[in-house]
Amino acid sequence: MHETVRAAKARGVAIGAHPSYPDMPGFGRRELDLDPGAIAHHVSAQVRTLSEVCVAAGARLTHVKPHGALYNRAARDKSAARAIAQALRDIDPSLVLLGLAGSEMMRAASRSGIPFASEAFADRAYTSELTLVPRDQPGAVVENASAAAATAVKLVQQRTVTTLEGLEVPLDADSLCVHGDNPRALAILSAVRTELEAAGVRIKSFAT
Repeated sequence: MHETVRAAKARGVAIGAHPSYPDMPGFGRRELDLDPGAIAHHVSAQVRTLSEVCVAAGARLTHVKPHGALYNRAARDKSAARAIAQALRDIDPSLVLLGLAGSEMMRAASRSGIPFASEAFADRAYTSELTLVPRDQPGAVVENASAAAATAVKLVQQRTVTTLEGLEVPLDADSLCVHGDNPRALAILSAVRTELEAAGVRIKSFAT
């Protein structure tokens, strides 16, 4: 891990932690219904571990984005969002919490006095309530690189997203996400960057 962190630093990559429920068999995508104290404990342990690796490699941890089921819960559950925000504040109040635009995470970060960056997804479908379509539903994951790139450009230029139902809904985001385990991740990332730059968009990190 130390070499990965050093390589990221050398390439100017902002390093972030991606803590989840303690659910390795389910890749963190199963809801475990932990209480806020347990959530704070597991988030703190994971973030502190990566932060220590960064320090040892001469780098710095800049942001934290909850993963999978924990992310989905914290987007709507005030107590879970508060537990995450308070854990980050206790570790380093300069850490940016990266979360769903307009979510409870955004409000928890504001109340806790830590910075927040809102994100949108280029490779996931949205409902009309601006939640992500569950992965077990058809059309939830976007694997067409051109479609994902078009979504990214619209999110940046028009600050809107087209929902799975075909509605145009306002969505203001600081960051765009493409999932690394999407089978078409590299093709999508390449298409997104190409189309954003062609549209005159300057790409930079939200966390420095």
